Amino acid sequence: MSNIENLVAEWLPLPDLAEALDISIKKVHSLIDERAIICVRVGARNIRSVPADFVLDGQLVDSLKGTISVLKDSGYEDEELLVWLFTADDSLPGTPMEALRAGRKTEIRRRAQSLSW
Repeated sequence: MSNIENLVAEWLPLPDLAEALDISIKKVHSLIDERAIICVRVGARNIRSVPADFVLDGQLVDSLKGTISVLKDSGYEDEELLVWLFTADDSLPGTPMEALRAGRKTEIRRRAQSLSW
């Protein structure tokens, strides 16, 4: 887990995510259940949190849910998925998450789909 904690610069505990998105905590739990977002336990207090980069301009990054689905279909577990999203790739440049935030969904989905082969 510490690898993920080091890769992600900022984490939002679930109540903070609800506030950032202006939704109820119940809706946050629904997003987790729907696999629209991935949460993991981080920090010394082991609090369920999501990467702050999942939020852009007060909303979830638009292409996140579909990208998570592609990675899950490729057999990635939650922690592996987060490592993939937040690990720098010289061919991008940057991380896949940075590319998603910049609107480069097609390129990232193509790369994610190729992981299952």
